[in-house]
Amino acid sequence: MHARSADSAEPIAAVPAHARHQSVSHASSLPAGTRHLKLLSFNVQAGIYSRRYSDYFTNSWKHILPHPERLANLTRIAQLLHQFDLVGLQEVDAGSLRSAYIDQIQYLARHGAFPHWYRQVNRNLGPFAQHSNGLLSRLRPQRITEHKLPGLPGRGAVVAELGLSDRETLAVAIVHLALGWRARRRQLDYLVALSELHPYLVIMGDFNCGCDSKGLRAMVRKTEMRGLDCELKTFPSWRPTHNLDHILVSRPLRVITARVVDYALSDHLPISMTIELPEGVSFSAHQGEHEG
Repeated sequence: MHARSADSAEPIAAVPAHARHQSVSHASSLPAGTRHLKLLSFNVQAGIYSRRYSDYFTNSWKHILPHPERLANLTRIAQLLHQFDLVGLQEVDAGSLRSAYIDQIQYLARHGAFPHWYRQVNRNLGPFAQHSNGLLSRLRPQRITEHKLPGLPGRGAVVAELGLSDRETLAVAIVHLALGWRARRRQLDYLVALSELHPYLVIMGDFNCGCDSKGLRAMVRKTEMRGLDCELKTFPSWRPTHNLDHILVSRPLRVITARVVDYALSDHLPISMTIELPEGVSFSAHQGEHEG
């Protein structure tokens, strides 16, 4: 897929991919005809539990080496994820030394009873780290595309398209944007161009910026997306004062609820939202089924 927005110098370049599927005991899918979707976005910091700023120094070795607390922490995270229909993960490891070669996306999918999952490795450091975005879903995506975001290598977006009864799709983009404002501004412009391709769109993840960001506000204004709430503060998890994580939805979608979840198992708190499809539109009945 290649397209260019009139207002953006960055072309949309998507790489097609396929979701992974697995047989999960007690896996649940959405009932036929449902119009609601419960979303969660969570930067899990590769399963590292942070309680104070000094932990960035004292726990720095955990970004390189394995530790038994990490798996216990992931299991607790999976207990939270079980409550949601579709989850976007950031700073999750796809299997390296520091994660004891466990693919954390697959682990959370299995323990959260999600039959469909996908990993997007954005920074491949071989055996030392596999920095990734992750998707967990109770609905089978019709299509998945990977996007390498502008700026230095290592930032990406993964877009899952869910089939709807009107033969359209709901696109859900999971993102992790750059720390630097120049690269992040280009990435936000890229998301504006992406929004022009999908009438039903959710963009969620760690934007690394809040309501005081001119780039984020410009992106919301251009796309007319809803959901930017300055009161939903997610960072740092032990005393949240910054709203770095967001779930934004296009105008045809209705926001039912949005909240920060008080579940401090990373340096970010997770953010959740329940959305509703337009009247007369529902999720395709067949896509929750598992094919062998």
